[in-house]
Amino acid sequence: MQEAYDFLIIGSGAGGSAAAYAMVAQGRRVLLLEKGSELPDDGSTLDPILVAGGHFNSKEIWNNARGDAFMPEEHFNLGGKTRWYGAALLRNAPHEFEADTELGLRAWPFDYSAFEPYYRAAEALVGVHHFEPEDDLQRIAVDLDRAGWHMQPLQLGLSPEILNHTLEATHYDGYAVPNGLKSDAKYRLLDPLTARPNLELVLNATVRELLPSGDDPLQIAGVRCTDGREFFAQTVLVAAGAMHSPRLLQHYFLTHELSSRLPAAANVGRNFKRHILTAVIGFGWRIKRDRICKTALFLHQDFPHSSSQPLGGWADRETIRFLLPGWLPRGLVEFFALRAYGFFLQTEDGSHVDNRVIGESSDGSRPTLDYHPERNPQLPREHRGMVRHFMAAMLRAGLLPFKQTIGLSGMAHCGGTLVMGRDPADSVVDADGRVHGMKNLYVVDGSVLPRLGRMNPALSIYAWALKVTQGLLAAG
Repeated sequence: MQEAYDFLIIGSGAGGSAAAYAMVAQGRRVLLLEKGSELPDDGSTLDPILVAGGHFNSKEIWNNARGDAFMPEEHFNLGGKTRWYGAALLRNAPHEFEADTELGLRAWPFDYSAFEPYYRAAEALVGVHHFEPEDDLQRIAVDLDRAGWHMQPLQLGLSPEILNHTLEATHYDGYAVPNGLKSDAKYRLLDPLTARPNLELVLNATVRELLPSGDDPLQIAGVRCTDGREFFAQTVLVAAGAMHSPRLLQHYFLTHELSSRLPAAANVGRNFKRHILTAVIGFGWRIKRDRICKTALFLHQDFPHSSSQPLGGWADRETIRFLLPGWLPRGLVEFFALRAYGFFLQTEDGSHVDNRVIGESSDGSRPTLDYHPERNPQLPREHRGMVRHFMAAMLRAGLLPFKQTIGLSGMAHCGGTLVMGRDPADSVVDADGRVHGMKNLYVVDGSVLPRLGRMNPALSIYAWALKVTQGLLAAG
């Protein structure tokens, strides 16, 4: 058997990288396994045609609830989704740690005040900044404000230096920036550790299964990869994401007949949630001059679980050219592309036990995502009303709006499949991140989130990993 590490982390996204950073900084021996490889740094990750065409997406095929095949927009690469996210790093509000059972919104097992120090630590670690709203957005905001959509600053994980790089300033939202101007996990957390002898990073390592310690299935000894390699550690942290972490646990509990012993096993994969999302593009008469765009957040008191934020690089002129119908005359396409301003509208999704990830079976069948947002109908209803209201406000601002609902393949802002809670009867991990009933198995990704809140959850995932890590380090 290989010498065991102190900690083995599966996945290099926000949670896995934050945990690795904190543990390595304290001198612990850490093994970080990443399913994918490094992204190219040749500028291709800024190419609108390659990115919008899904060139860098995972090609893993799933089934939906009807058994139809679809391909989730997932990314397997060093740094995970943080390489591609739009850089919005926002805290949940204090009330978003509380339950609303009527809407299917679960409570966190602690309140905001207990989590706030980890928000502060995460903000310092990844580096957040406020950018002043640019001229075009300021003009639009005046009319949005008259309609009740009030603007507030948006925390971004972008270096102020990005303003000196025109291409990156207009290609970061949904693009992987290759020079560290965006605060993704690779550049902010992993690259500073490359010279540390107590971190080993293994790429192209797809974990197939967890391995028990001897005759005790409640103790994890390590993992086995699809190519047969095995790795061992005193403690294992799962950070493969809300779509993939539950599949590892489902397989382990089934293989080692733990479903009857551990009440939490029945909840693995359940309570899947994702933000209800709509992109709205508005076309006006003015040529857009803003570059960053995503500099403010818009909230409305009539839609308390919803928010709107401008799209950054996704709505750049090259992408609009790519998305508009090919039969449109070139001159008309150019006219619209130069005058497009995009917004990303999102509403919190509730938890429902029937919304679930079901891992592939031993006969080779595909994994399944059984998900219907209408199982919590009040929140989709709020989203539809919010979209109508916001589009009407855009019209008053002189923008002709068109909407695009984000379908099932859109996997931004997922959570809940290994939900956190105090009671093993209705949750999977406890308030310290340990899987109920297991001795040394922890989860540090977004799958634990009881609530997503109304805004992007990346900062919550970073902060959660730091909280779990601090507890483990304090325990010795």
